[in-house]
Amino acid sequence: MTAVTPAPTRPRIEPTVLQALRSPRLLTREVLAGLVVAIALIPEAIAFSIIAGVDPRLGLFSSFIMAVAISFLGGRPAMITAATGAIALVIAPVAREYGMDYFIATVLLGGVIQIVLAVLGVAKLMRFIPRSVMVGFVNALAILIFIAQVPQLIGVPWAVYPLVVVGLLIMYLMPLVTRVVPAPLFAIALLTGAAVVFGISVPTVGDQGALPESLPELFLPDVPVTWETLGIILPFAAAMAVVGLLESLMTAKLVDEITDTHSPKTREALGQGAANILSGAFGGMGGCAMIGQTMINVKASGARTRISTFLAGVFLLILVLVLGDVVAIIPMAALVAVMVVVSVATFDWHSVRPSTLRRLPKSETLVMVVTVVITVWTHNLALGVGGGVIAAMILFARRVAHFVTVTRRIEGTDAAATAHYDVDGELFFASSNDLTTQFSYTQDPERIVIDMSRSHIWDASTVAALDAVRTKYDRLGKTVTLEGMNEATTRFHGRLSGGLGAGH
Repeated sequence: MTAVTPAPTRPRIEPTVLQALRSPRLLTREVLAGLVVAIALIPEAIAFSIIAGVDPRLGLFSSFIMAVAISFLGGRPAMITAATGAIALVIAPVAREYGMDYFIATVLLGGVIQIVLAVLGVAKLMRFIPRSVMVGFVNALAILIFIAQVPQLIGVPWAVYPLVVVGLLIMYLMPLVTRVVPAPLFAIALLTGAAVVFGISVPTVGDQGALPESLPELFLPDVPVTWETLGIILPFAAAMAVVGLLESLMTAKLVDEITDTHSPKTREALGQGAANILSGAFGGMGGCAMIGQTMINVKASGARTRISTFLAGVFLLILVLVLGDVVAIIPMAALVAVMVVVSVATFDWHSVRPSTLRRLPKSETLVMVVTVVITVWTHNLALGVGGGVIAAMILFARRVAHFVTVTRRIEGTDAAATAHYDVDGELFFASSNDLTTQFSYTQDPERIVIDMSRSHIWDASTVAALDAVRTKYDRLGKTVTLEGMNEATTRFHGRLSGGLGAGH
């Protein structure tokens, strides 16, 4: 009797929450990481609210709710989800043209669509995103993070520049001395203290917008439940769902690579949808994974569990409600220094080294560049990834189109002569497009044999091309025999041959 070996299960992501709670060292790291992320979330949440055209409190509430919700519901531990610029840009027209009730209804519907897409298995499509697109996504992200800091360095008091330089030095040198306290947290605390003690007048977090003074409340949008309402909000909700899922799943994949672990992407997609529904239900603006803050959490602070994500949300609420006056005096220069270091650490410098570019096929480099250019040009990571995938598909199709070869030889003489054609390669719409031009119809003898033993038929375009070849020979009164097909090709060809209108 043959023993049945059970299928291997994926290793769980470690350290787990339980392991971190039992380890003072790990727990301290998670707590401090959550605090750093919470501080970094505040100005960005306010800025994204302004982009969306809503009260800054909505962005802060949304970031709190989504961070806490995803810490329980998401599939990727240590990933940060909150209000984001991409979502703000997509749904901003709703708030501007139709008001807050329609805006919140859009967020709620976007969350529902994300859950539906998750159930339909959209997360499995991640396997079709090439590595070159992923590298382009990471590099474009790093560039966007850096570009986002530039406005904080233009037209500001001169004191901002030395503060940023000191912050950068702390971020780079402190890890060489100790990693007990995250360098970003120490830099923020030191620069804030210096600004207060020496009375340095520079832009602060408080200058970005008003902080909330009360907890979020349940909010049900007052919109008519009609087809007209659905027609208004559905396009924006669908765009929000797709953009949010794409950014979140790409970020989850990036964290998987950084931590050398695997996370369930379908659960992450479900969690994103549920978090957006909860955000909308409490009057939040919705969001998705935040790549910059995730990099602060995972790379700069070394967090690995859901504890840091949960505490980022909790600390965010405490900071804006209880310690709002303290948070308001944090110099923006400190946060700029943190984000600049994050952008440099995020960029894949190996991908642009001359030695790497010489080894890589030019098509791979082109796909990476296309992804970066579209992303940076549009400030939309989803459009950049989509453009990169399309470029990769086109270049792949062009490359494999030349992999099919047809060789001809004549056996026998006079009436016994036979033309043998050997077809070598994978046959699909791109590679079989010019298949009909590879045969010498008028010069061939009465009998033609096409050997398919070193090829495989993948689509109806190839069957139609072979039917066209047979039809041309039939019109010349010549006999064509196909031989050597593998089982799958024989079944596929037999089912479609003669029914595609080839040659008519």
